[in-house]
Amino acid sequence: MAESKKVLITLPESLLSEVDYLASLDNKDRSQFIGEAMQHYLQERKRTEFNTKMIQGYSKMAEINQKISEEWLEAENEAMDLWASKE
Repeated sequence: MAESKKVLITLPESLLSEVDYLASLDNKDRSQFIGEAMQHYLQERKRTEFNTKMIQGYSKMAEINQKISEEWLEAENEAMDLWASKE
């Protein structure tokens, strides 16, 4: 298990009450609950950042693929015109 370090944080009383309540439902102490909540938040944030980068990448690739498709269509049309003129 990773080494633990004691930290001091300040939370609104209503939030702390809710944390304590939910922690008790899971039979966890406050530190365990907050640690797991922070870990969950970090995982979700990484997932969101990854998804954003994937969307940006796919959008960029869509632009590139569109340009390639247009260039090939133009070349294909020229080839078809040449073929049709030889008939």
